[in-house]
Amino acid sequence: MTKLEQMQRIEACGIVAIIRANSANELIETASAIHAGGVNVIEVTMTTPNALRVISDVSSAYGDTVLVGAGSVLDAETARAVMLAGAEFIVSPVTKSDVIEICNRYGKVVIPGAFTPTEILAAWEMGADYVKVFPSSGIGSAYIKDVKAPLPQVPMIPTGGINACNAAEFITAGASALGVGSALVNNQLIEAKEFALLTERAKKLVKEVQRARSGAKSA
Repeated sequence: MTKLEQMQRIEACGIVAIIRANSANELIETASAIHAGGVNVIEVTMTTPNALRVISDVSSAYGDTVLVGAGSVLDAETARAVMLAGAEFIVSPVTKSDVIEICNRYGKVVIPGAFTPTEILAAWEMGADYVKVFPSSGIGSAYIKDVKAPLPQVPMIPTGGINACNAAEFITAGASALGVGSALVNNQLIEAKEFALLTERAKKLVKEVQRARSGAKSA
């Protein structure tokens, strides 16, 4: 899959599901549940036990039907390792030039984390495909709108504190996609095998993204 195809998939979905699971089997079941709800982009964090094997197993299980990436990547060595395991995009909570460089070298989407306008622009100028505005919890969608005003060229993926109640606001503010963690998937739901609930949560988030993009008002 080319980088352009990766980016098209991320933007078409509008949701990057951030998943921390205890095993590959749990993550595969979770991915199946949210995929049924319309979310086909998942980020496996490196805080997941045996993360490399999990990424490999999930990538093999779903092929091109689910875009699998790696999160919490802090250095170039880890970035290369997750690529070899099957990750198609790389996410970091911080901006590291070596991570951006190696992702661009091998044609993988890179989404470094930044917060202030200065940090966001710096990440973009280093070669980021998107900038993960993190943490977004507590700042609200108005911050994205304010930063997009002078930096309209920078595609942003706010992450943290986003749920079905505020997803549309962030999209309307100018976000290219949204990083969603516990509001979509958490270990309690996974362990309880509440997969039908995960599917419903995914459907609601996707619906809110689509509603915002179409300019429709909530019911």
